[in-house]
Amino acid sequence: MTYYLYHIPGKKIGVTTDLKRRVEDQQGYGPGEYEIIEQSEDIDFISDGEIIMQRCYGYKVDEIPYNKLKFNNKNKDMKLNINVTEQTTTFPCPVNKLKGQLMDNMGMKWETDHGDFSLTKQSVQWIMRNVVTSKYNKERCYVYNKALARFYDNHITHDYLGGNLADAHMREKYPPRENGTLTGGLAPTGPRSMDCDNTSCECMNPSQFDLIRDWAEERGLYDKGDPKTQALKLVEEVGETCRAILKGNDMEIIDGIGDCVVVLTNLAELIGEPIEECIEQAYMEIKDRKGKMVNGTYKKD
Repeated sequence: MTYYLYHIPGKKIGVTTDLKRRVEDQQGYGPGEYEIIEQSEDIDFISDGEIIMQRCYGYKVDEIPYNKLKFNNKNKDMKLNINVTEQTTTFPCPVNKLKGQLMDNMGMKWETDHGDFSLTKQSVQWIMRNVVTSKYNKERCYVYNKALARFYDNHITHDYLGGNLADAHMREKYPPRENGTLTGGLAPTGPRSMDCDNTSCECMNPSQFDLIRDWAEERGLYDKGDPKTQALKLVEEVGETCRAILKGNDMEIIDGIGDCVVVLTNLAELIGEPIEECIEQAYMEIKDRKGKMVNGTYKKD
C-alpha cells in the first residue's frame, strides 16, 4: 500500500492512501490546489514526516501519529459506529456511557461538511460538555458539527509544549515564513525537507486564555462547574475592581481586572463558546461605530 504525504497550501498537511477520494472528493481540492510532498510504502516513515512537516509549516499537529491511529492497526476494530449528517455527529450510546466509548476509540477520525475531526483529549472533553441526548432515542446522543468545528478553530492543538494549546487566531495572523520568523502574510507554499529538525521553525507559545483553560480543566471546573456560579463570581470580582478604583489602589485594580478575565474565560468555556470567539463577535459589532467622548464616556452615534 502506498501512503501519500500531501500539502494543501495555507490549510493543512495530511496523509492518505487515496488522494482523489480524500483530498479531491471529500475535501474539494482539485489538481493543482494541493501538492504531494512524499510517498512511500513505509507507514512509519510517512507518519513521522507528517508530524515534522506540520511543525515546520505551523499547522495543527496531530496528537496521535497516523501510524498509531486505530484504523491503521489491524489487530483492533473500531467499536464506535457513529452516524454523520450535514448538521450532527451521532453516537450509538447514551450520554452516561459516551465518555468510555470515546476514550476506547481515541485517535478515531471522521469527516463532516464542516471539517475533519478526531478524538483527542481536548475534543473528548468538548464533546462531553456539549453532547445532547436524542429526543427520538434515549440510547443515542449527538453534537453539532458546526459547533465542534468552531471549537477546533479556537483550539488548534500543538504538541510543541507537551500538548499545550496554541492560539489559533495568532497563528493564522502570523504564520511562519521560510526563514522561520513569525510575520504577517501568507504561509509558505513550497515543499520543505522531511528531515527538518524544527530548529528553524517557530513554535507558538500557548495564549493566556489557553493557560487559564488548562488550569481550570485540571481542577475539574468544566466538568463540575456551573455558568450561574461563574456569573455570580464575575459580579463579585467586578465589585472588588470597582472598590479598588475608588480607593485608587493600582495593584488591586490590576488584580481585579485579571480576576475578571479569568472568570470570563471560564464562563465562556462553560457555555461552549471560547472567549476568543466572544471577543471577536464583540469587536465586529464595535469596529465601525462612530461617536464622541462626553463627560469621560464614549457615546455612540
